[in-house]
Amino acid sequence: MTSTATTIPTTSPTSAPTTAAPTSASAAGSRRRVIGLGLLISAQFVVMLDTSIVNVALPSIQADMSLSSTGLSWIVNAYVLTFGGLLLLFGRVADLLGRRRMFIAGSAAFTLGTLVAATAVNEWMLVAGRVIQGAGAAALSPAAMSLLMLNFPGEQRARAMSLWGASSAVGGATGVLAGGLLTGTFGWSSVFFVTVPASVAAVVLARRVLDDTAGGARRRFDAGGAVTITGAVVALVHGGLGAADHGLAAPSVLIALGTAAALLGAFIAIERRATDPLVPLELFGAPVLSTGVALAVLGGAARASTFVLVALYLQKALAMSPEHAGLAMVPTSVMGFVVNLAVLPRVLRAIGPRRSMVVGLGILAVGHLWIAYAPTGAGYPVAVLPGLLLVATGVALSFTPTTMVIASAAPDTHSGLASGLASSATQVGAALGTATFTAIALGSGQGIIDGFTAAFTAAAVVAVATAGLAMTIVRR
Repeated sequence: MTSTATTIPTTSPTSAPTTAAPTSASAAGSRRRVIGLGLLISAQFVVMLDTSIVNVALPSIQADMSLSSTGLSWIVNAYVLTFGGLLLLFGRVADLLGRRRMFIAGSAAFTLGTLVAATAVNEWMLVAGRVIQGAGAAALSPAAMSLLMLNFPGEQRARAMSLWGASSAVGGATGVLAGGLLTGTFGWSSVFFVTVPASVAAVVLARRVLDDTAGGARRRFDAGGAVTITGAVVALVHGGLGAADHGLAAPSVLIALGTAAALLGAFIAIERRATDPLVPLELFGAPVLSTGVALAVLGGAARASTFVLVALYLQKALAMSPEHAGLAMVPTSVMGFVVNLAVLPRVLRAIGPRRSMVVGLGILAVGHLWIAYAPTGAGYPVAVLPGLLLVATGVALSFTPTTMVIASAAPDTHSGLASGLASSATQVGAALGTATFTAIALGSGQGIIDGFTAAFTAAAVVAVATAGLAMTIVRR
């Protein structure tokens, strides 16, 4: 009796707290990680949503503000040029000042730009808002990718990256569907306001739910490197955008591409002499990273151009209305979401990101060839839809793994720079690929069907060549 009485009080009070406390802490930590993942995914969702949702509202913006075609193009280009031009710079700044700090600053800038654009009363105010939005997106996107890699290591990373890729597909699809509905019901300004809650949540919650390593040591700012690489990327993307409208041989395009080449040469010369370079050139001595950047450029050309080509093909070759062409593209986004969420994590665990790239690029090429050579008389369900589903699968299996390969090839101290490299290379590839393949489709002097057949075939060749290049790092 005495023995029992002394045993119960001594074990009971001590055992309960020791088991309950870890359980409570574990549950809180799990909730924190879930919220953090949702925050990072929502940031990527907003960046992708903003691009497509604004495109749908462009006709209403043009009518309301009486914009010329040039003015209208700058509503798009102001965002694309700023975003693409600053990715590399802001990725490196995130490494030095802190990724979480950069993520918060980028989200705040994106919110400010959105509000300026939404309340714009003239063309210049709207363009200014788009520039601020592009700068904010360039700051938050590589920082978010770095934070995702940091907060979800090991086996968790494949799942997190799959959700990241799925958010891109959903963002693009949601923008296409919601843009028309919001514009028609509430006016074009509503397409900007809709992204505000997500970007405000990022500002408020990031410090509470995201872990970050300390920023790098204070260093001298490489102003020369920053100016030249930003100018080179802006000139290169501007040349790609101009080529899509005026052709590859247009004087303005040749000047832009020549300027990009000159600035890139100046950047390399500056970085070789800089004490604290913006981009340490020795990083490119790692074959996986340098090859990965090339894969991002070529893969971006083969992937992003497809959706522009298909949209043109549906309207010009199959004579669909813009509304029907938009609906015909929806299965692509749905398939991309499903593959990213359900298939990609298993593929990454089974064969890794390098082999996944090769498989995805091969499937992408098959999708291109299907659309190129399927008989148009068979109609959309046979001539286009299977090719679209193959393309969506190929994009999902190659896009996120390419980013993973580049990010994992750089040391942790340069993860922001690596994420910026991946995103910037993809943007450049997308601009150049879209310009090149669109020029082949519409400016080849052939019949409309033959022009698109040549363009899709060229895109397939690039996808296969990119897969061949990816095989060189698979063998390492």
